[in-house]
Amino acid sequence: MSDSERIGYMQGRLSPLVDGRIQSFPWECWQDEFPVAEKHGLRLMEWTLDQDRLYENPLLTSEGRTTITSLCGSHRIGIPSLTGDCFMQAPFWKADGEQAAALKNDFAAIATACSAVGIEMIVVPLVDNGRLDNRRQEDALVEFLQGQAPFLASHGLRVIFESDFPPAELARFIDRLAPDLFGINYDIGNSAALGFHPDEEFAAYGSRIVNVHVKDRVLGGTTVPLGQGAADFDAVFGALARMDYRGNFILQTARATDGRHAEVLCAYRDRVLAWMRQFGLASQE
Repeated sequence: MSDSERIGYMQGRLSPLVDGRIQSFPWECWQDEFPVAEKHGLRLMEWTLDQDRLYENPLLTSEGRTTITSLCGSHRIGIPSLTGDCFMQAPFWKADGEQAAALKNDFAAIATACSAVGIEMIVVPLVDNGRLDNRRQEDALVEFLQGQAPFLASHGLRVIFESDFPPAELARFIDRLAPDLFGINYDIGNSAALGFHPDEEFAAYGSRIVNVHVKDRVLGGTTVPLGQGAADFDAVFGALARMDYRGNFILQTARATDGRHAEVLCAYRDRVLAWMRQFGLASQE
């Protein structure tokens, strides 16, 4: 795999916004993204899954999975990871009784579907509505996922977390779960918005980072174009280099406002590649 092929994009970033949301499954355009990504040399896509119409999503239908596999093959696109916004929108660790059981069944169905199309990493966002508010919620999440460990192992899956925990708390949390099956999705923009320092974060849990979301956010605020927010990209890429990071970089960047979605993504891809080369995270292609 070439260095640029480690840089992917969040599904939907090549499509118009859905209902004005920066991130949502692109129902009308999801198949069209494959040839567009191929044309522009984008070889990795991170699937996006919402709770709304969950079982209508092509990932959750037999016909849809066949189509996904065919599109990946014909356009040379890999889908190594999935962002489960559905878990943030309807967190089973905050539910009780029949609702909790139903949402846990959703998780099992999603994991099975991921395995069927070759997705290896399931991102569970513990932020916003999905944030862990207390130890009871944390224990419910950990207990359920520990029970899923045999299934995850047998299907080649890993659950990775985004979290708004401070570094020491996130290190404590992830230490409760086996490193071969559970890891951390490091979101550059989210950490910057929370005011966390990369050196402190990587010292606490750097060895557990297996996927990176690339975006920029203002301190305490929203997503902005790379370089216009609070993210210290030199510090992040330097820290990643020191830990010899070999995972992917997924562009979860600010949206184009003029419809030039592919052009903007390619510019961001080239900027990430330059950082990779600057800090020794890439070979010379």
